Amino acid sequence: MTNWIEWKYYPDYCEIPEHLLKVFEAFSNEEERITTEKSQNMNSNHILEIVAGGLESIGFVVERSKKKEEKIKLPVLFGKNGNPVKSFDVDAYNKDSKTIIEVEAGRAVMNNQFLKDFFEAIVMTGVDYCVIAVRKLYRRNKDFEEVLKFFDTLYSSRKFNSQLKGLLIIGY
Repeated sequence: MTNWIEWKYYPDYCEIPEHLLKVFEAFSNEEERITTEKSQNMNSNHILEIVAGGLESIGFVVERSKKKEEKIKLPVLFGKNGNPVKSFDVDAYNKDSKTIIEVEAGRAVMNNQFLKDFFEAIVMTGVDYCVIAVRKLYRRNKDFEEVLKFFDTLYSSRKFNSQLKGLLIIGY
């Protein structure tokens, strides 16, 4: 199987940065294991586990467990003495490129998880780029295409303005 995994970068009037192409390659290199037909019964943690080695090889810290002390927390608000008072968890983070990655499976569209991921990326400190990976198909729904329709609409709107430099959507 080749070319199953696809991507789209926003804003779509900009060329995708090299470091995000490497993120796509980390997913693409595992295509045989993570395509929708192979991974239908896998949750997002399992998908993340499969691509983790490739992401770590390009400088990402990857969440390897759901234990509280092993979560990757990025601050959103700071309180007294500069202490974080609100943080969000991410699946992977590269401090040098200021890029977060969120991997979704079944909840991506059905529960609007991709919107939560995007919102959190916008408000996080130290984040310039967001990657959201979603299934191409989930229960006969074209999740990847639905997510693209949403972001095509959002980014084409003259009302939308974000401090994020870029958003990469990966369909696996």
